[in-house]
Amino acid sequence: MEYVLQYATELLLLLFLVITFLQSGLDKVLDWKGNLGWLTGHFEKTPLKAVVPLLLGTITVVEVVAGVLSALGMYQLLASGETDLALYGAVLSCVALMMLLFGQRMAKDYVGAKTIVVYFMPAVFLVYLLQG
Repeated sequence: MEYVLQYATELLLLLFLVITFLQSGLDKVLDWKGNLGWLTGHFEKTPLKAVVPLLLGTITVVEVVAGVLSALGMYQLLASGETDLALYGAVLSCVALMMLLFGQRMAKDYVGAKTIVVYFMPAVFLVYLLQG
């Protein structure tokens, strides 16, 4: 527990990523049909329309892995002060957000794309903190 205050910012940002990506990934797993239906309509007029199930599966895996790595990174940081797993979780979270941003831009959902930036800023800040 000696690392809680030393890495308070990193731990809070990691918790943010754990909540964000485990909830989102698990929602996609538990409501696959609902998510697939919504996304099929969302990408109906884009070049991505034929591969929506593949893309949904890909983003689901990336989100769950990002959330798990972030959770394991919190544990590693608390237990030993090491940041390897936390950095992997933060970087993969940024990759997931870039994937989501790309999809929103392809769908011309510019309001949705702007929302992703709100999530990207703390994630990329965490990458910056963990690289030091």
